[in-house]
Amino acid sequence: MQKDERHPLSDAMRARVLQELDRIERERNVTVLYACESGSRAWGFASTDSDYDVRFVYVEKPDWFMQVDAPRDVIERPLDDELDVSGWELRKTLGLLRKSNPTLLEWLDSPLVYRQHVEATQPLRALAETFYSPSAARSHYLSMAKKNFRGYLQCDTVRFKKYFYVLRPLLAVRWIDLGLGRPPMTFADLLSTVDDAQLLDEVATLLALKRNAGEAAYGPRRPALHAYIQAELERSVPGLPRTHADSQQLDQYLRDTVKRFA
Repeated sequence: MQKDERHPLSDAMRARVLQELDRIERERNVTVLYACESGSRAWGFASTDSDYDVRFVYVEKPDWFMQVDAPRDVIERPLDDELDVSGWELRKTLGLLRKSNPTLLEWLDSPLVYRQHVEATQPLRALAETFYSPSAARSHYLSMAKKNFRGYLQCDTVRFKKYFYVLRPLLAVRWIDLGLGRPPMTFADLLSTVDDAQLLDEVATLLALKRNAGEAAYGPRRPALHAYIQAELERSVPGLPRTHADSQQLDQYLRDTVKRFA
């Protein structure tokens, strides 16, 4: 399957997203440094009626930083059932990057980028590598997999999409445990670590069902996938390195970026 089939995005929707980003910049007097698709369309298992989850990083004007009371550092624009837009201010973004926030790291790895200022995103991605913590990422993804498994996959019939909400974080855990570095965002890349032909066939069947059905589509419980999930959840935790990086790098990047783009 080609990339554009795994990550569908029409020219009309791209244009609509760019118009909305322009509107946010005008109305909020900010600069959008980076905007991407998150969620199932970026992960690579969108359904026929999946919405668009646009996420962005923006920088405020210098006066915004000179306030006693901390101003709101998130912009949220839930527009309708098809398009959901929200973003994080740059200082908030860097605070999360310092903690190796996996959600932010996924944004920076998205295969669907709507807009980016390369002069800002290139060093930001380099900082993401510097501050990446395997132990923090593993804990995040394992917790996500456990929560979704308990919450969504315990009945005789389950929503197709919920299997991927467990499989994707478990494959990210596997990626980390294999020492492959920062887990990629896309499901196909994560799945490349699996060499069990029967399991791959089972996942391929489920992917076809998911992509050709609605978001709310249900199906019977799949024993082979349950067995794999339970085995992965019970695997022992390996020793992982901890990250020790100098936060002054983030301070300098913040100052430089505000001066240049605000």
